[in-house]
Amino acid sequence: MMNVKKYKKGYYMPPYTDVSWAAKDCAEKAPTWCSVDLRDGNQALIIPMNLTEKIEFYKKLVQMGFKEIEVGFPAASETEYEFLRTLVEKDLIPDDVTVQVLTQARKHIIQRTFEALEGVKNAIVHVYNSTSAAQRTQVFHKSKEEIKQIAVEGAALLKELTDRNGSKYRFEYSPESFTGTEPEYALEVCNAVLNVWKPASDRKAIINLPSTVQMSMPHVYASQIAYMSQHLNYRDNIVLSLHPHNDRGCGVADAELGLLAGAERIEGTLFGNGERTGNADIVTIALNMYAMGIDPGLDFSNMPELIEVYERVTRMNVPPRQPYAGQLVFAAFSGSHQDAIAKGMKYHADTCQKQWSVPYLLIDPEDLGRHYDADVIRINSQSGQGGVGYVMEQQYGVCMPKKMREDFSYFVKEISDHKHRELKPEDMYHIFVQHYVNIISPFQLEDFSLKKEETKWYGQIVLMVNGKKTILEGSGNGQLDAVSNAICSTYGIYIYNLVYNEHDLDSGSNSRGMAYFGLTYDDRKTAWGVGVDTDIITASVIAFISAVNQMEGIKEKVKFCQKREAAYEKDIYKDGIAQH
Repeated sequence: MMNVKKYKKGYYMPPYTDVSWAAKDCAEKAPTWCSVDLRDGNQALIIPMNLTEKIEFYKKLVQMGFKEIEVGFPAASETEYEFLRTLVEKDLIPDDVTVQVLTQARKHIIQRTFEALEGVKNAIVHVYNSTSAAQRTQVFHKSKEEIKQIAVEGAALLKELTDRNGSKYRFEYSPESFTGTEPEYALEVCNAVLNVWKPASDRKAIINLPSTVQMSMPHVYASQIAYMSQHLNYRDNIVLSLHPHNDRGCGVADAELGLLAGAERIEGTLFGNGERTGNADIVTIALNMYAMGIDPGLDFSNMPELIEVYERVTRMNVPPRQPYAGQLVFAAFSGSHQDAIAKGMKYHADTCQKQWSVPYLLIDPEDLGRHYDADVIRINSQSGQGGVGYVMEQQYGVCMPKKMREDFSYFVKEISDHKHRELKPEDMYHIFVQHYVNIISPFQLEDFSLKKEETKWYGQIVLMVNGKKTILEGSGNGQLDAVSNAICSTYGIYIYNLVYNEHDLDSGSNSRGMAYFGLTYDDRKTAWGVGVDTDIITASVIAFISAVNQMEGIKEKVKFCQKREAAYEKDIYKDGIAQH
């Protein structure tokens, strides 16, 4: 039995709550991004990345546009130390990229960290110690003053070693477990650290407020950030940074509301990788901004390639419903959704819209290197005629009449339902050809010739009818009318309300035309046929014959007519012998 009484709120509200930031509807500009994939993300992997993998991932982060990258905890292991030294010795750190290293506020760890930094031009040294009530009491058994002193001593050593080396390294301090720390106390510790560093406008310090364990609703975290932003010393010379984790599933929301509340920098990982439930997902936060017309300053134009590298080097998987990145996030299976997307895409193209606004698609999938035909309209038993028609048009140039799309979609859904799987475009095209194109039983076109005399067309049609060569003659107001009259009058076929459409299927001197015929017959039933040929009249005749071949009972009707004709010929033959 679950026992809710054993839990209580683990966070602390600030002395007063200022929610004026909540009046904003979005951030005005993108924050400074700092990827912690190579440290925070890497330490959370079942099998941490090796040196080669870390270098490949690092290069991908640089290529994406990250200007601050936490490369590790060089004092923690030889692998971490070697990675940073490799970046330095192989000159892999561009002049506009700052590498960040993490260190605890302990003397020997800080000293080892500075050894690893030798030769680095631009660096952020990130020092931390835990300040939460739970850690002070249960882990360190120290008073508030003693915990603050650890932070101050660590900050002083960073400044001393940097000055001694003549470096221009920037400093970052994190009161770890900030979300479980009394805000007034977190402020006291951070200001004590800042009083040591005395940051200036040309060398700003970073105060990073991590949601090490997410304990509250996002607006509470943002209220804590607002309180800190308004009361930190040297505020104009501070970059206020966030490092949200995702224990409550609100990492992205914490980051977004924290930016409204005064933060200017985000530490996070690609796709939210990290310990427990992960870190804030930089991909989602950045593309949320992108969708509102704010340039995130990061390049996600080849999302499939980014995912491939990420999954290979981390051995993690991007879930299929991961925002923006998942395989299915742009997919629409529902018929009504597909219809709306298809119509929206057509409207967008026809009206040359400059601003993106398509139903069900927050952003243009092609901006991320995704494709409409493979990623957006996906066909299964739930799909509708709009989606089916859209895929056929985009993939194969098949523009069916509206009523035919409805007929075809029933075939597609029935087959998908029977096979209990999604149908690929090539599956649908096979179904289309099998059910509509050049149907040759009982009638198969062999040849035809038509000529116009005054206002009428006259002609001869050569058919194979159930394997027997048959020559028919007919006339009509048009070429197709002549063919139709010849077949229908011979075999007693009655049709009305013809639907006809045609279009070019491809381009060039040998381009083919595609013709569609819909024939309504007994009790409002409609049969459809399709013809394809380099000559559009030939394609139209094939389409008409294919549609006739689809009519219910046509085979029996034709057999009856053939038997009657055979009997008639037999009688004539007998009469001829008798007369002779």
